[in-house]
Amino acid sequence: MPNLFSIAEIIKATGGQTQNIKAENISSVSIDSRSIARGALYVPITGDRFDGHDFVENALKNGAGVALVSKKQASRFSGMATIIVPDTLLAMVDIARAARKRSKAKIIAITGSAGKTTTKSMVQQILQGEGKTHASIKSFNNHWGVPLMLANMAADTEFGIFEIGMNHSGEITPLVKLVNPHIALITSIGAAHLGNFDNMEGIAKAKAEIFCGLVPDGCAIINSDHKYMEILLAQARLDGVKNIISYGFDQNSNVRIFDYKAQDQASSAHISMAGNELAIKLKIQGTHSIANGVGALIVADRLGINLGQALENLEKFEASKGRGEVLLFGSGNKTIELIDESYNANPSSMAAALAVFSQRPANGKNRILVLGEMLELGENSNQAHLDLTTDIIACSPDRIYLVGENMQGLKEAIEPYSEVFWAIDAKQICPQIVNGLDWGDQIMVKGSNGVGLSHIVEAIRSRFAGA
Repeated sequence: MPNLFSIAEIIKATGGQTQNIKAENISSVSIDSRSIARGALYVPITGDRFDGHDFVENALKNGAGVALVSKKQASRFSGMATIIVPDTLLAMVDIARAARKRSKAKIIAITGSAGKTTTKSMVQQILQGEGKTHASIKSFNNHWGVPLMLANMAADTEFGIFEIGMNHSGEITPLVKLVNPHIALITSIGAAHLGNFDNMEGIAKAKAEIFCGLVPDGCAIINSDHKYMEILLAQARLDGVKNIISYGFDQNSNVRIFDYKAQDQASSAHISMAGNELAIKLKIQGTHSIANGVGALIVADRLGINLGQALENLEKFEASKGRGEVLLFGSGNKTIELIDESYNANPSSMAAALAVFSQRPANGKNRILVLGEMLELGENSNQAHLDLTTDIIACSPDRIYLVGENMQGLKEAIEPYSEVFWAIDAKQICPQIVNGLDWGDQIMVKGSNGVGLSHIVEAIRSRFAGA
């Protein structure tokens, strides 16, 4: 069993008081009592709908060695192995801070309106062959996800990769100061969470908060394919960042991407980088995917990784579940192709996914789109959905299924071009979608995670996997 921290180190970091503890070390830090590892420290988090303290006993029964508990609720856990602290979330932040303080790893922090999880995984794909690498799992990038991921970083880690997200201004600052990265990367500026901001400039300024946590002489890597570079550059300079590298298809980028080509379930491009021309190949399509890959390559270059080896590692990268994964059911002439983009959506990522689908060669049967509404766009929501019309038409779809209240207006805009169906929720329309599929069909599912389109993806899997 790995030793992440000793109990003494946990006490020193949190100032907590021990109760009935027999263990000398913890193996990991977890907030989920259901899937907790043996010897872990369980941290109960209080949310809007639940209180993790209700699961402390289960966590200990399931193998946790000790649990953090708040002083207000400590009396509930008499006789159990606990560490009593004023606030469990703040205590986890203290543990994360201790993990960062002891670490000699090179730390990378990644944010952006779209592509941050994919870019994080690409950086991980490159670095894991170069040394012990620790990376955020899933999309654990918020006020509890970042401390949780940092707290789990082992002392001998050589590379640490952390995804940092935000819904509002000011949320990135405390997280990036906790992570204290050597490299900060911004993948994109788009209309994600626009409902929480006055305008796009506000989003750009919020993303630029990532520069304030850089170590002295740290490096900022910025995708330049948007209108807000001056805001990002100005903030980076204000934060004293001297090493700034821009990348993208923009002609003025320090690292320029050109000659993009899409092949069957793959893509390629060339890069002009420090006077050299390199070729990049990926198993996934889309100019946005190539841009994410180039961002990851620049990270590798700044860390002294051989670019030839980095390109070779990157070529092995595959899209993850819900983020562009291409699934093929059946065999021979009887196949159904499903592109699973169900994890999330905002105007930028939706346009990118539609562009990729429009470029995929037709199989001769039906091209089908299942599109869920994009959430958290505020008063701009109706127009943002209508703005998808041109991109949808470019896909030449035979059928379109729209899910969510904000998709109803889009239905009227695209009805002249395709057969269109609308429903308020995913479960309502799921049987119609699944039962309407036939061999030879191509279908892409894309929408905000809160819409629940993953239910449709799983229903398709259940019907056609193994068929």
